[in-house]
Amino acid sequence: MEYRNNMEFEIKNGFMPNIYNSNRLKVIEVTDNSVIIKMNNAENRSVFPVDHLNYWIKRGLLVNVNEKKRTS
Repeated sequence: MEYRNNMEFEIKNGFMPNIYNSNRLKVIEVTDNSVIIKMNNAENRSVFPVDHLNYWIKRGLLVNVNEKKRTS
């Protein structure tokens, strides 16, 4: 998946980094190796390696909000 700024993901149960009990996260910035995100219930930003984000999406723990709307 190619990540872009302002992409939003719904957070499902089992997403271990969800220490803020958020229900969505937003991609703030994308580099070649990492993605900076912000959870909707948090003041801080977090940085994840692209591989980690890919893993959570493949496991169904993060669902792209725009793709979800297309399939509904």
